[in-house]
Amino acid sequence: QVQLVESGGGLVQPGGSLRLSCAASGSIFSINAMGWYRQAPEKERELVAIITSDGRTNYGDSVKGRFTISRDHAKNTVYLQMNSLKPEDTAVYYCHGDLDVRITPLSIHHDDYWGQGTQVTVSS
Repeated sequence: QVQLVESGGGLVQPGGSLRLSCAASGSIFSINAMGWYRQAPEKERELVAIITSDGRTNYGDSVKGRFTISRDHAKNTVYLQMNSLKPEDTAVYYCHGDLDVRITPLSIHHDDYWGQGTQVTVSS
């Protein structure tokens, strides 16, 4: 009923840049927040960046000053611009949505939704 579709991952050299996109589609009533998390092998999933409906942002300590999250309200799309990439940024990046979804004409359901993940590899 709701899909979060990521794109933009890939292989990049240290110091390089990548831009991730995540488009939300389906019976979305409202978007409370969208963001990005990442998970490296044998590590727990961690917050990368989040942006709320009123534009407030929050970043993980390891990416502050290098990554920027933004959002296109009209397209229900969130972007993550990643600059000065480091090998330790290598991970699967997951899009997250804190959404209100219309289940029936009179019913709205609030839940967390996740994309399928996109691999980012930083290596020379």
